Amino acid sequence: MAVAKGKGITVNHFLIFTFGMVFLLGSILVFLYILKGVYGRFDFKETLPGKNIVNAFFTTKGSKIAILYSKYTENFLPDGGSTWLVDNISTWKRFLDSNHLTYDVISDQTVEGGKLNNYDLIILPGSKSLSDQEIVQIKKFLEHGGSIYATSGTASYSNDGKWRGWQFFSEVFGCKFTKEIERNEFTKIHTLRGNLPITANIPTGYPLKIATWDHPFAVEVLDPRTIQASFWYNYRLDEGLVREEVQKSAGIVYGTYGRGRFVWMGFEINSVIGVQEDYINFDKLFRNSVNWLTYKPIIYAKDWPEGYDAAVIIAPTLTEDIDNVRNLFDILKSEGVKATFFVDPAKAETNRGLIKNLTGYGEVAAITDIGYLSSIMDTVNKLNDYNLQVYKLRDSKQRLEAITGQPVRGFIPTYGLFDQNSIQALIDAGYHFILTDSLTDRSVPNTIIKGEKAVISMTKTSRDDYEVIRNLGLKQPEFQLYTYEEDLDRIIFEGGLYIFKLHSEYQCKREYAGVVRDLIKELKSKNYWIATASQIHDWWMRKHALQLKVEARGVSRVVVTVSNPGDKILRLIGVDVDLNSDARNISMSSEIIGTKMPKYTYNPGNKVISLKVRDLEPHESRIYYIDYDKPKI
Repeated sequence: MAVAKGKGITVNHFLIFTFGMVFLLGSILVFLYILKGVYGRFDFKETLPGKNIVNAFFTTKGSKIAILYSKYTENFLPDGGSTWLVDNISTWKRFLDSNHLTYDVISDQTVEGGKLNNYDLIILPGSKSLSDQEIVQIKKFLEHGGSIYATSGTASYSNDGKWRGWQFFSEVFGCKFTKEIERNEFTKIHTLRGNLPITANIPTGYPLKIATWDHPFAVEVLDPRTIQASFWYNYRLDEGLVREEVQKSAGIVYGTYGRGRFVWMGFEINSVIGVQEDYINFDKLFRNSVNWLTYKPIIYAKDWPEGYDAAVIIAPTLTEDIDNVRNLFDILKSEGVKATFFVDPAKAETNRGLIKNLTGYGEVAAITDIGYLSSIMDTVNKLNDYNLQVYKLRDSKQRLEAITGQPVRGFIPTYGLFDQNSIQALIDAGYHFILTDSLTDRSVPNTIIKGEKAVISMTKTSRDDYEVIRNLGLKQPEFQLYTYEEDLDRIIFEGGLYIFKLHSEYQCKREYAGVVRDLIKELKSKNYWIATASQIHDWWMRKHALQLKVEARGVSRVVVTVSNPGDKILRLIGVDVDLNSDARNISMSSEIIGTKMPKYTYNPGNKVISLKVRDLEPHESRIYYIDYDKPKI
């Protein structure tokens, strides 16, 4: 068939243009929808190519960091080729490298010239000698929103090595110098507070071991913009009033100056010594501090149920004159609290009626002799072997359960000591917790895992009536109460577990029992969770199973993942997310329909959003999107 010459398909340019525009607009809408799904709220200009957008959305290198190599400080050091500053800077480099953070090493002249605009964080390692011009530029850097991470006596000397004093500390860090740590000990315990952004995921009350060769020192916080994150005071060894000494012995502080932020430590990072766990926890402290200083989100679970700042176990121990424990019954009943009573099974069997009566006021746990250390100088462990320990523990449990009709879940070693055999014996005998006088590395419970099972240990965290009444000789109830309250204040400052251990032959006496009532009232007024040891165990095991992850996605979205890999439902867990950003119009969502959304509150003062996560099922994981607007500056 012939085709007519000159004939062809007619092209409708308008129709093609229209369809093209529809496809283009559709693609843009899909692109914007995808961006919204990934990054949350954004302005249209944020979708346009540009250095800031690329950095905000697509790079992972993070903030730009500088380390000051202060020749002024190096010249101030004693003659003889000291490598002190070089060694310190090398350690900072190692920490930054291990955390995949980029940095430059800058000079005094760079700071003096104000060439700091390209940096978000300036590290001042042991920078004792700084010029007046450096101080001016550092303050400007802070006032304009920069951050500094400083150690030791920052700017306490001039560039020519003359004593300047503590004006920089007072003005910038909001602190005053209180004392230099004496070198009569090779190491000094440095206790970390819990439930703070820079101590996130470090056990509350963890005692870092700090060498004293670098002359670390302590400060007192004077300004409300500064937060004390640790203290040097050791209540077991140091003299003085606990409340005052804790306040005056800050070793780490953090806060704001102008629009900027700072973290200061009263020791050099080369001074941190100890075992592997010490270095692991210091690395967490380091990473948390850098994240806080560079405005990255930080997440951590609260140590205690929502609404409580610390916890307490009232632990009457029935040793001698055990009938005195009856003096606590009316107090516990009227105050509506439960105790954990510890008793030797042999004494229980000769006082069956009394021991049975204890179950109306709490739970009963065992005192069991599993061996001892023959002398304080003896390094040979005299604890019983595994077979004998498990036999004694099972025997104690069975005898007490036969009297009380209730499960016995925990025990105290007669001589306060336990070992690895004890842990396995506890698990095999069906126990859940151990209270001990042994010193540990925290003021919160420690989960000890053996195979697929675990127990928790809870250590002595305060002075008991043996020390207060027997050793110190405090017979007046008001003096007893004051001494207990000092430890109570210290524990709530840490955010830990206060174990109020009292004995039937001392604090349970009729003339002293009233102190228990007064202390319970004080505990309630200070947001302590008053719980039995079993309640603490159950809570801690559930909390221990919780896994958390946080990620900044874009400039106004944070993605939070909350997971429960355990086999118990988590009824209510408090999770704090430090947004590290001013936030307005906060909203929360999830990409999975039907996800149980938490209630939340936002504190604009510390920029923390607190989530109340409810009914997290075993092996369940939830992803929350937190979207917010940043206020216009």
